[in-house]
Amino acid sequence: MRGPSSPARRAVLRALGVVPWLCLSSAGAGEDLHAGLKRWGSGDYRRFGVLVYAATLWAGDDPQRPPRMLRLDYKRHIEGRAIVAASVREMRRFVADEAPLRRWAEAMQGIFPDVDAGDHIVGLHAGDRVSFHQDGRVLGSIDAPGFAEGFFAIWLDARTSAPALRAALLRLA
Repeated sequence: MRGPSSPARRAVLRALGVVPWLCLSSAGAGEDLHAGLKRWGSGDYRRFGVLVYAATLWAGDDPQRPPRMLRLDYKRHIEGRAIVAASVREMRRFVADEAPLRRWAEAMQGIFPDVDAGDHIVGLHAGDRVSFHQDGRVLGSIDAPGFAEGFFAIWLDARTSAPALRAALLRLA
C-alpha cells in the first residue's frame, strides 16, 4: 500500500475537504480555522487595569453574523471555572432567562481548561454551533439555541462591558 493512496488516508483527506475549518496543523488552531474568513480587528481586554487577553476577530463580510472566529490570547493564568463564570456573568447582559445560562455554564465547564500566559482559545461560530479549539485540538462544542449569539455578544453587542474592545474588533483590518 502506498501512503497517500491508502483507503484510510483518502477517507481522512475527504473528511478534511468537507470541513476545512476543522483541519488543524502544527501551526496552531488560529492559523487554519480562519480559512475563508477576513481578519477584522484586534484589541486588548483589561480588568482593573490588568491585561487579561488580546482578542482577534475573523469573519465574512458581516462580523455580526456567522461564520466568524474569535481568538483570545491569554496574558495571565486563569482557571477554566473563572472563564466560565465570567462568560456567564457577561452573557446575562443579553440573556434574561437563567435556565439556558445554567445549561450553558455546565457545557462550558466541560470545555474550558485552565490557561496560562501564552495560551489561546479559539471560538468558531458556524451555523448554530460554536466549537472551541486550543493548540490544534478541539476542546468541545455547544450547539444550543441562543448560545452562539449570547456568547459572541460578550464582545460584539453594543451593550458589551468592553466597548473599546468591541470597536477595535469590528474595525476591518
